Amino acid sequence: MTAFSSSDHQHMGRAIVLARRGLYTTDPNPRVGCVLVRDAEVVGEGWHERAGEGHAEVNALREAGDRARGATAYVTLEPCSHHGRTPPCADALVAAGVSRVIAAMVDPNPAVAGRGLARLEQAGIAVSSGLMESQARELNPGFIKRMETGMPFVRVKLAMSADGRTAMASGESQWITGPAARADVQRLRARSSAIITGVDTVLYDNAALTVRASDLGLPESQAKQVALRQPLRVVLDSGLRLSSSASILSQPGLTRVVTLNTDAGKSTALTLNREGVQVCLAQADSEGRIDLEPLLKGLAANDQCNEVLVECGATLAGSFVSQGLVDELVVYMAPKLLGSSARPLLDLPLNTMAEQVALELTEVRHLGNDLALHWRLPVSVEERQ
Repeated sequence: MTAFSSSDHQHMGRAIVLARRGLYTTDPNPRVGCVLVRDAEVVGEGWHERAGEGHAEVNALREAGDRARGATAYVTLEPCSHHGRTPPCADALVAAGVSRVIAAMVDPNPAVAGRGLARLEQAGIAVSSGLMESQARELNPGFIKRMETGMPFVRVKLAMSADGRTAMASGESQWITGPAARADVQRLRARSSAIITGVDTVLYDNAALTVRASDLGLPESQAKQVALRQPLRVVLDSGLRLSSSASILSQPGLTRVVTLNTDAGKSTALTLNREGVQVCLAQADSEGRIDLEPLLKGLAANDQCNEVLVECGATLAGSFVSQGLVDELVVYMAPKLLGSSARPLLDLPLNTMAEQVALELTEVRHLGNDLALHWRLPVSVEERQ
């Protein structure tokens, strides 16, 4: 096993910081950072900014110029070895004459894993991997899961009172949380490939589900760039009840309506199609509802969705959880009490203690007067028992 020095950790830590700059913009590509060091001096830095543009290694090499020869490259993900929209980064590193490459992790794509490092070794470059791998994996939970399993990383966002309620019995819910929490939701949307919601949420709240530059809490120029890439909006509407006048349909970006209605909804489908909305027929599950697992697999395979954000009511959220399809729950808790007649966080009918779902608390943050609680969930029935 390779022994890494304190300076190795320092430079890889910097590469991870650089990679985070692409948090909102690289989709569907991974977020990657690179640092070039020669004679204990940083000679080049780079990160992947947008899909179709230069990768982290190429950007760092451009900054380093001739100083890259003989340098060590610290990269948060194995350099690519295949031709995509840009040439292979492994070849660029070879051509630049670097002497050593340290990758935080191997490419999770089983079709290409290890080939970039092998290409470098064949060229006489010393290679190693595994330095700060856990931190590097946290950069790209969706990309890694899509490559390893064919499924996106699913994050369910909910807001609740201190007594675990999400809305009054009438459905009134604006606003449980404060401005800081709502800005944080904007950042969750911005990092997501797609947002899934139910038609009831759209009908009742007239939700737009967009990334709004003014609410991101980022510098103005950066916020405007982030908001240019709107995530795919997916509305689950079994009976095709969505009105063509709904606010979500007039927003920038693409809205897709997923339905089970084939005949009675033809006229509605035609109207929505004229509005530029995709209407797609879904598979039904054993209870006659939209089957969620094939839906997610399709988003990963056909739309290259890495991270999916679910913003919906208690029923749909409960379905995602009960079927073991949720990787993370992000719950915003406000210091308020809504009372016992208010609506619950999840529609999750459990009858015995043996059926309980164990959660792992991974993060707690203060956002104004609210708390943001991040919980990881087991992703299979076996793990939950």
